[in-house]
Amino acid sequence: MSVQDILRRFHTVAADPGGQMKKYLEAGEKVVLTAPVYTPEELIHAMGLVPMGAWGADVPLEGSKEYFPAFICSVMQSILELGMKGVYNGASAIVIPSLCDSLKCLGQNWKYAVPSIPFVPMTYPQNRWGKVGADFTRAGYERVIADLEKAAGVKFHPAKLTESIKVYNAHNAAMRKVDEALAVHSEITAAQRSDIFKSAFFMKKEEHTALVEELLAALDTQEPGADKVKVMTTGILCDSPALLDIFDDLGLHISADDVAAQSRQYRADCAETGDPLSALADKFAAMDNCSVLYDPDKKRPRTIVERARARGAQGVVVVLTKFCDPEEFDYPPIKNACAQAGIPVTMVEVDRQMRNFEQARTALETFRDVLA
Repeated sequence: MSVQDILRRFHTVAADPGGQMKKYLEAGEKVVLTAPVYTPEELIHAMGLVPMGAWGADVPLEGSKEYFPAFICSVMQSILELGMKGVYNGASAIVIPSLCDSLKCLGQNWKYAVPSIPFVPMTYPQNRWGKVGADFTRAGYERVIADLEKAAGVKFHPAKLTESIKVYNAHNAAMRKVDEALAVHSEITAAQRSDIFKSAFFMKKEEHTALVEELLAALDTQEPGADKVKVMTTGILCDSPALLDIFDDLGLHISADDVAAQSRQYRADCAETGDPLSALADKFAAMDNCSVLYDPDKKRPRTIVERARARGAQGVVVVLTKFCDPEEFDYPPIKNACAQAGIPVTMVEVDRQMRNFEQARTALETFRDVLA
């Protein structure tokens, strides 16, 4: 297939996750929803279940307002809204981690608002290092396993987890490679780049890895596009079609990202030897530089500066999800670190309910002119 044919396949899945979920269900598969940010998909995969990302959608919020205040992350609200509207019907369970206060609220509200889909909590420790952190994380995984065995009627086998870890490590490697390739190929639009990352949450990892590798092979035969203004994005989400169209309209090339729903997912691999549950706990301990992970030294701003420099980004765009407290707390040190490094930075605020992006367009157009 050509590059554009492959990109269209990514888009089909990213634009219609409901259709992808229906395909799996009709094939007799059991689907388990995975809420952000670091849900242990390897466990779900090892139990013969299909992990299906639940990151919300750009939908009007109606029923979920009965459970949440207006001043809470719209990602959480829209996940609950979709559940209440029956969009996730057919799923065997939903696994929700406890990495921020909003996620904790989502899990508790889900039990009452969507009782037909069992809620499985994944409780992570804030202090995730050392034996205490590893033991706590492992206990959380054991709880997830027990709950999924009950909800989906399946059994867990450690040997299968080892095989799933290999599948996920291969996918991590492919995603890191495509991230590097996209830094060079400016002809791939911001919207197409988003489709590649977003579709990963809605496909079996084996299937997605194969498609990514096919894209990499096709890109190797294609000359990179003309130079554009290179920027780095950072935030929780950067998948709004209207916002991405602005990047493309203004000739902004995303040469790197530090987005939770994109490259942040693929930084840490899991050991493929030894006890697989312990290896999975060690993988979580190794994850870092994220607003929802405890970081007493605030290394994330330095990492953003280093990554922007390595990818030749002329500026950093902070895509701030409205009412996301962890990201809001990180913004001042990110801004200061970029200023000290001489890297221009701007911030655009996004929300799952946004319909008008003209303020974002004005901010990004001004930023583009400054960089150019």
